[in-house]
Amino acid sequence: MNTYRLKVSTPEGIRFDGEAERIVVRGALGDLAVLAGHVPMMTTIRPGTCRVVTAEGETRTGKTHGGILTVGKDSVIALLGDWETGEK
Repeated sequence: MNTYRLKVSTPEGIRFDGEAERIVVRGALGDLAVLAGHVPMMTTIRPGTCRVVTAEGETRTGKTHGGILTVGKDSVIALLGDWETGEK
């Protein structure tokens, strides 16, 4: 599957920075999955689950209280207020 560069950032620091197959969040108009080649866009992220599938097929899931998602031509940036994953 095609991948793209994804960076997930919170006030506590970078939570993910690497190649991803997809990110799934609750956007302004509902649930949204971003795959490689997605049209460039920007949306708010509403409270809910944020799921990242890495290039290796690993799934990282956490809860967020919101943020902003920016989709560019070759990269995606998720700026989250928090990302509660249970990881230390």
